Amino acid sequence: MENHLFESREERTFQYQDTLPPLPVPSLEESLQKYLDSVKPFLNKEEYQRTLNIAKAFEHGIGKELQQKLQERARTKRNWLSEWWMNSAYLDSRLPSQLNVNFGGPAPYLEHLWPAQEGTQLERGSIAVWHTVQFWDLLRKEKLSVHKAGNQPMDMHQFRMAFSTCKIPGITRDSINNYFKTEREGNSPSHLVVMCRGRQFTFDAVHEGSILTPPELLRQLGYIHKKCHSEPLGPGVGALTTEERTRWAEIRQYLINLDPKNLAILENIQRSLFVVSLDDSSPHGTAEDYSKITLAALTGDPTVRWGDKSYNCLTFSNGTFGSNCDHSPYDAMVLVTMCYYIDQKIMENEGKWKGSKQVREIPWPEEMVFSLDEKLLSDIRLAKKQYWKEAADVQLINWAFTSFGKALVKKKKLHPDTFVQLALQLAFYKLHGRPGCCYETATTRTFYHGRTETMRPCTVEAVEWCQSMINPSSSPQERRQRMSRAVAKHNQLMKECQNGKGFDRHLLGLQLIAQEEGLPKPELFKDPAFSRSGGGGNFALSTSLVGYTTVHGAVVPMVHDGYGMFYRIRDDRFVMSCTAWKSCPSTDAEKLVRTLFQNFHVMVELVPTSQL
Repeated sequence: MENHLFESREERTFQYQDTLPPLPVPSLEESLQKYLDSVKPFLNKEEYQRTLNIAKAFEHGIGKELQQKLQERARTKRNWLSEWWMNSAYLDSRLPSQLNVNFGGPAPYLEHLWPAQEGTQLERGSIAVWHTVQFWDLLRKEKLSVHKAGNQPMDMHQFRMAFSTCKIPGITRDSINNYFKTEREGNSPSHLVVMCRGRQFTFDAVHEGSILTPPELLRQLGYIHKKCHSEPLGPGVGALTTEERTRWAEIRQYLINLDPKNLAILENIQRSLFVVSLDDSSPHGTAEDYSKITLAALTGDPTVRWGDKSYNCLTFSNGTFGSNCDHSPYDAMVLVTMCYYIDQKIMENEGKWKGSKQVREIPWPEEMVFSLDEKLLSDIRLAKKQYWKEAADVQLINWAFTSFGKALVKKKKLHPDTFVQLALQLAFYKLHGRPGCCYETATTRTFYHGRTETMRPCTVEAVEWCQSMINPSSSPQERRQRMSRAVAKHNQLMKECQNGKGFDRHLLGLQLIAQEEGLPKPELFKDPAFSRSGGGGNFALSTSLVGYTTVHGAVVPMVHDGYGMFYRIRDDRFVMSCTAWKSCPSTDAEKLVRTLFQNFHVMVELVPTSQL
């Protein structure tokens, strides 16, 4: 990904939005057949027969009616799913989002130029913020290159959500406010919010039409840092964004009713480009172990972040970086693209600012002080206590496997992502003695407003291969044959999902139609096989390939006895981040990653270069 891939002179970022194809509705028969295949690894013969009968009754009964209604919806909406997905996956959830929904991770600048070094926080912070605002400017001018799958343009709508976006808590459903506009559309907010030691400040990132330079940003950040370190701590209102959603909505309303000035501050935070968090902690990492930094990004100080913002840029005291983002408005690829852009720019300039040191007469940052009473101070204390208790329960391993990477796996004629997913299935099988129902993110961005589909890597073929790998009497030839079948099946399913032929979102649509029509919940979704195979967000393994760059992240598991797994793939390494809950006696992120790394070796030895 060289510079020209970020910046386009010929095409405008959003120019293909109106010509992207609508999201298709798959055929009911095909989706049910795929669903039946996906439940097989988790059922015995009798259970499978029961589920088969339920699926057939659904197909010829209520399912037919729901499918017709779904097709009607698809005729009037270019993406029949997008609004439903936003609500059911994100906005209706009442769980605290800062740990359960947000993704966090190290920003990428750790790998080469910027190892940890005390005293560099503000200078490095000003450079990173400057590059981030340059990325915003690319989007404003619509110069960010259009992503493509081959020659097909992909949907770029999610990039509109990277800046000036915030989730607003609601009593039963949250909402998203986005204030970003391209230059052709009009004015867009251009101020930043900086949070430090429980206090919040704001200043404009643009002065008299030009973006503040790193020396100017350094002056602003330095002013805030000095003030916060020579005066008492602030109350840390940001911690309230870690609350259960309905409770946060009620507290927020109380805050607004207490003093109209509070609403103005909330709106200022919501409209800001992003939040810069000056964090006093100093997480270290090495080129093979990012665990501490990733953990600090995912579970760090709640008083210096605004959990509902689409981007919190975390700058730690030792000059390392992280990010924490609300997942609702966009998927990880937006953050990966932006961080990789910043990463490459920092590399290009050797981590330094090489422009003018001159600082213009710009207004000093303004502190935004909430009016609070005893009830709100008590709410903040409780929110912090709950958050730290839950954060302490997160086990996180973020290690690099450096014996080999994509280059060798491709020589073996294997898709690197399929390689990792099969190794993960085998690791789960070895540790837990059973198949692990697994969610892998597949992108549907070749369609209008497409986001993701669920690809299910735990196939019958994968399980048969796992069984042969732990059966001492299986020959290498049999193991290879079974692996070959598992690989082919995985690749086929992934392709179908990316082409709008997955079944999970389709079934969700049918379920939501029934709900909206006030019909009883169809038997298909009450059948134990549905949740046992991962349906309804019950996947034991929640996984995502975050790409082939230097940028990484982490999420918590979907279920209490599961794992969250983000991984990135490089020519010479695989970098895995794995989470589990310490309070669950049956899961262990460290054991899973160690087993996974052993499997990488075993699998590469299993496949002669000419095989598969």
